[in-house]
Amino acid sequence: MITNSAEETMAIGEKLAKKLMPGDVVALYGNLGSGKTTFTKGIGRGLGVKDPSRINSPTFVLIKEYRGRVPVCHIDLYRLDDLKDIEDLAIEEYIYGDWVTVIEWAEKMECLLPEKRISVKLKLKSGDKREVVIEDIRD
Repeated sequence: MITNSAEETMAIGEKLAKKLMPGDVVALYGNLGSGKTTFTKGIGRGLGVKDPSRINSPTFVLIKEYRGRVPVCHIDLYRLDDLKDIEDLAIEEYIYGDWVTVIEWAEKMECLLPEKRISVKLKLKSGDKREVVIEDIRD
């Protein structure tokens, strides 16, 4: 899919959220500025987070939790390069919890991701144009 604005990118996240259940993991892939956090705002909006505009990248705190119809755990691994550091976050408690877990920079913990997950690849094409590819491998 191609989006032409942040709102369109959020709308795809929101649409995906309608299919998410507690325990689902959404692994986000893409370079800086590709729209991972914007996509996460859409997921938050779709899951009933009260003010999804407050969802921002937890780059420095690494993990944020949001209340909604289904709670959302938002993880950002940008600053972590060592798998041991990621494991030290007790990451398995988050990816196997009773919420939807959204992970930015998921490639950094590929070997820890559950087999059943949704992978979302975002690519900046130009300006506000993004390519969004969703692979649902939960079944």
